Amino acid sequence: MMDIRDISSLEDLRKITGKNERAFLLLYKSGTENSNCAVNVLDELEESLSEGLVFMKADVSAVRDIHPEYGIVSVPALLEFRSGILKNLIKGCNSKEFYISAIKGSQPRMQSGEEKRQKNVTVYSTPTCTWCNTLKSYLRERKIQFRDIDVSADQKAAGQMVNKSGQQGVPQTDIDGHVIVGFDKKKIDSLLESGN
Repeated sequence: MMDIRDISSLEDLRKITGKNERAFLLLYKSGTENSNCAVNVLDELEESLSEGLVFMKADVSAVRDIHPEYGIVSVPALLEFRSGILKNLIKGCNSKEFYISAIKGSQPRMQSGEEKRQKNVTVYSTPTCTWCNTLKSYLRERKIQFRDIDVSADQKAAGQMVNKSGQQGVPQTDIDGHVIVGFDKKKIDSLLESGN
């Protein structure tokens, strides 16, 4: 049975990640829908993951020194540490299968009988953008993995986004190199379902 430890400071985090080859930390904000979702999914993971992995969680409302240290501006976020060094970041609330696959280090497979490669999907967004949140919710409902980049906190990524599309508005979705500006469900579905 996996034990999810509550941690109370950056110092606690460093002690635990320094002693373990691989450790995960869920940063969340209690009382928010996405964070509650992520905490619940993490609790469900207990039966599916092998021993030897360390899982922690910290509520950013109470623990205020961790997220600034790693530049985390939106929660929930699952951080993966290897020998004390942050190696991976998964934003938002994702499906149990997605987390298991990410934790085990393999690409999730489609649930149907046919093998289909998951497209490489990146969403450029800001925390205050309503359409960005609608788009991300839509992708989660369809169980599409995506990388979420907050362009308000990452100027380099904002520049890359503008170079790709020629536009500054968000949301923008990059699906295997094809950029869609705004929340265009038809175009998104078309690119996600097109052949590999």
